[in-house]
Amino acid sequence: MPLVAEVRSLTILHTNDLHARVTALDDGRGGFAALAAVIRKQRVQCSDCVLLNAGDLVQGSPISTVFHGLPVFEIANLLGFDAATLGNHDFDYGWIEARKFIHTANYPIVSGNLVGAGGRLFTPKPYVILRVNGLRVAVIGAMTEELSTLSTPKLMEEWHAVSVIEAARKYAAALHDRTDLVVLLGHINHVEEDRFLSQATEIPVLVTGHIHGGLEHEVSRNGRVLVRVRGYGEELGRLELAVDTEKKAPVSWTWKRLPVDGREIEPAGDVAVQVNRWEDEVSKQVDQPVAVSLRHFEPSEIKRLIEQAMRDETGADFAFINQGGVRDILPRGQLLVRHIWNIMPFDNRVVFGKFKGRDLPLVVLGDQKVHPEREYTLAVSDFTAANQSANEQLRSSGLRFSGDGGLLRDVLVNWFRKKGVIE
Repeated sequence: MPLVAEVRSLTILHTNDLHARVTALDDGRGGFAALAAVIRKQRVQCSDCVLLNAGDLVQGSPISTVFHGLPVFEIANLLGFDAATLGNHDFDYGWIEARKFIHTANYPIVSGNLVGAGGRLFTPKPYVILRVNGLRVAVIGAMTEELSTLSTPKLMEEWHAVSVIEAARKYAAALHDRTDLVVLLGHINHVEEDRFLSQATEIPVLVTGHIHGGLEHEVSRNGRVLVRVRGYGEELGRLELAVDTEKKAPVSWTWKRLPVDGREIEPAGDVAVQVNRWEDEVSKQVDQPVAVSLRHFEPSEIKRLIEQAMRDETGADFAFINQGGVRDILPRGQLLVRHIWNIMPFDNRVVFGKFKGRDLPLVVLGDQKVHPEREYTLAVSDFTAANQSANEQLRSSGLRFSGDGGLLRDVLVNWFRKKGVIE
């Protein structure tokens, strides 16, 4: 039964793009045990709280890489999510593994526009209706339409993303008479966020992920609100809403980004036990010295290091890695194999091919001059080769890479070890 028209409170705690960062980052922030402690502190005496995750729970640490994500979902069960959606990287180990994630999670995972042949849904349901503080809150899951260029055909097979805004609006319309508030839980890009704010007036609250940089302030438009926090578990979002049950929309809100720092809060012991259990499984493999860095390297600089390593190790004339493929910084000081795995957690391979100068993509050449008829060797990742026409990739098509240089992560470890000192 619908509520008598009134205003009720709802608090949405939210995370996104945790990327298997179960331990704290080099600066001490993040880590699932500290995140759990912050979440639990926020939920104390909070009768109107729900906790949502906007996708990309896995891919980004050795535990995830070695065990294909499942331990991350097992640990995340201790965080207390009420609902989540999938991100593109939750498919990095293939769609069958992503199905295992759904069955492992002790909370509903929803997606309204991720479909297979005949339009059948990948997740059991496109949405979930949460009941909190007397409110019926519909949470619709959404996946970016970029999915096709963020994965490879062999991992996805028949599964793909259809129009995210059309699917979400369809479900929102169907839910109108059954709920008091509709929330979009979306793993979507900037353009899609803007389209929802501009067009989807029936969805008043947007909780998003995929863009790792968090918002400084909530984004609002015509009485609707969008929030997103930083990735890697550095922050927990807290959106407090006053919901008008007749208008089925918030009449006011406040949003805070709460830092997650294990140096300032006692990490949750039960979560720490599970994290340490899995860390012990991978430590011998990744906590080995590999090189010394004389300074801190940001991802944009690491991209150049990776490309140099690909050239040096394969003998290629040119190399390319997409910026989005670089997943972490490199700190100053002793570098471990773990650091290399963190910047390159993917099981991508180095592939290479020979091309005439006139056929080399402009993004590869930069300001270098080549002879149009001379042959040059170009090395890329197999992910780039499979998605070569995408804007973040080569912006080219028809290039065939027949050579195989091995696992890119191994190539990097070998190169760093040979260099010894990175400056």
